[in-house]
Amino acid sequence: MAVKDRDRFSTATRLRALGEQTAARVYRSQTKRQARRSRLTSRAALLALVLCSLIVALAYPIRQYVSQRAEVADLERQQDQARERVEQLRDLKARWQDDAYAEQQIRLRLHYVMPGETGYIVIDPDAAKQSRADQGAAARPWYANVWDGVDKSDRAAR
Repeated sequence: MAVKDRDRFSTATRLRALGEQTAARVYRSQTKRQARRSRLTSRAALLALVLCSLIVALAYPIRQYVSQRAEVADLERQQDQARERVEQLRDLKARWQDDAYAEQQIRLRLHYVMPGETGYIVIDPDAAKQSRADQGAAARPWYANVWDGVDKSDRAAR
């Protein structure tokens, strides 16, 4: 047992134990470093850089594509409206080719009557009052109307 105790306190034994402890600490610190090591490797960083570059490079063309598609849709809508208007005008032209329709419109719009007929025009009393108010402005000289317009616009600006 004396040999064992003496071996226990010998310098070589103590150095060996100290070396083992140090090696264990180094091994533990390396494993902790590896555990803490970032998951972002150089390959992942390169991949992220390439993806970001592609996104930036494709952003403008995609935006242009979307805006052009919207413009094309707008132009198609306008074209459809123009086609509808052309159809309406064709129908109107065809109606005007009919003598009965033309006669009806002439009587209605121009107040024409056939020979031997008596034409009557019914006036709305409210419209007559309104037209008299307009005549007040027409009876005055033109420069008075202009000056009143300037005064009204000046009051509206305030």
